[in-house]
Amino acid sequence: MGFFTYTMFSSSNSILTHTFEITRTHLYPSQKNSILQNPTPTNFGFHKLHFRPLLVATKVEETEKIEIVEEERPRFRWVEIGPEITDPQKQAISQLPPKMTKRCKALMKQIICFSPEKTSLPLLLAAWVKIMKPRRNDWLSVLKELRRLNHPMLFEVAELALLEESFEANVRDYTKIIHGYAKQNRLQDAEDILLAMKRRGFACDQVTLTALIHMYSKAGNLKLAEDTFEEMKLLGVALDKRSYGSMIMAYVRAGMLDQGENLLQEMEVQEIYAGREVYKALLRAYSMIGDSEGAQRVFDAIQFAGIIPDVKLCGLLINAYVVAGHSHKACVAFENLRRVGFEPSDKCVALILAAYEKESKLNKALDFLIDLERDGIVVGEEASDVLVAWFRRLGVVEEVELVLKEYASKQVNCQEPSL
Repeated sequence: MGFFTYTMFSSSNSILTHTFEITRTHLYPSQKNSILQNPTPTNFGFHKLHFRPLLVATKVEETEKIEIVEEERPRFRWVEIGPEITDPQKQAISQLPPKMTKRCKALMKQIICFSPEKTSLPLLLAAWVKIMKPRRNDWLSVLKELRRLNHPMLFEVAELALLEESFEANVRDYTKIIHGYAKQNRLQDAEDILLAMKRRGFACDQVTLTALIHMYSKAGNLKLAEDTFEEMKLLGVALDKRSYGSMIMAYVRAGMLDQGENLLQEMEVQEIYAGREVYKALLRAYSMIGDSEGAQRVFDAIQFAGIIPDVKLCGLLINAYVVAGHSHKACVAFENLRRVGFEPSDKCVALILAAYEKESKLNKALDFLIDLERDGIVVGEEASDVLVAWFRRLGVVEEVELVLKEYASKQVNCQEPSL
């Protein structure tokens, strides 16, 4: 008895198994007109072929067994959220926007009460798409609400939405996700989205590349930031103040202030001006290292760009002169601040006192304080701390305290109304 089993795998999810049983075999003579009776040699150019008598079966019992094994696909059963949910979940659901459509609220409730032990997010969204037939506006409404709630599943929902036809994904949707990952310093996730975007036929534009520069800049990867910036130039992508600003910030974080300032000058030639925060970052970097000339150049560029300096920007310029040991120029900058109508901050006052302390100019410091008092400017906590520390080193703390008490009593007497 011989057995022959044939198993066939189809491209579907079903498996068909055929079993044939052959019970008895005999050798049968060939028919007269058969080529097998008197085989004639046939030359194919290599060797002669001869055929043996045919092996056939007298009784074939064919038993066909068909087993259909359906792949068990997990299904999501859409069940309305009941009252057994937790109080925080109830509160979150109650705060959903009143104008949100019912289909969006239905999904938001499921996400708020989502449990990974019961189902998966892809199945949930697939069921929502099949049942509710959402449109792009519905997707955007859900993502906006998840962003407002700072929900941990925001990016996962956004990535899955990119794959849905009803979402009608465009390049800006990918850019937003990349920018979101960049804010959280999730470089690998951002690069994965960029790769997926390119595979799906979307080309990088100025906004996407700027987001990448910003991401690499925050991560301290100057090389990738520079490469991306050069890619923008090679592609002929228009550079705006955001593109330049992101690259300038990359240079500032890398301590390459000259390169950042060169880009500022390149922008000025094209009549493009960076934002206030970019100028402030560059000015602060120069200020902290005591490069008063660089700080002054940036301060002038700020005014050239049409940005009115405030007290904080003036304070950074003053600090640059103080750190550089130029107390006179620091005082000039302080007076310029007052001349334009700004009231100096306690930080600025403390900086001038620190500059006088460095040069041991106690008399000038006292004259400075008298001028401030005359103009009604009160010395604050930070400036007072500088004075106390200075006087303590001079060993005249008690004497100063006595003088200040007498001065305070005289001020009170002067303010008393005469009878």
